[in-house]
Amino acid sequence: MQTIEFELEGDYVELNMLLKLVGLCDSGGAGKAIVASGAVRVDGAVELRKTCKIRAGQFVTLGDVEIHVLADPLGEQDGRSSAGKRG
Repeated sequence: MQTIEFELEGDYVELNMLLKLVGLCDSGGAGKAIVASGAVRVDGAVELRKTCKIRAGQFVTLGDVEIHVLADPLGEQDGRSSAGKRG
């Protein structure tokens, strides 16, 4: 099984976007389709909520890939990636 470590930028990341950000799909929409198919597990249980909040300490499995979600090293709070923030 392949393991990917993902560092949060904020408190959480939406499940469909996590799949995109780690390169398991090309877009958030494709991520939603994968989740809707029942192929994604969060902490060992099938997850069908496309935009459920994934937080530090959780793990997500898709096929033979397991994503370990790590805490935000900067301690930011709003759950958006730095690319989505406006200053």
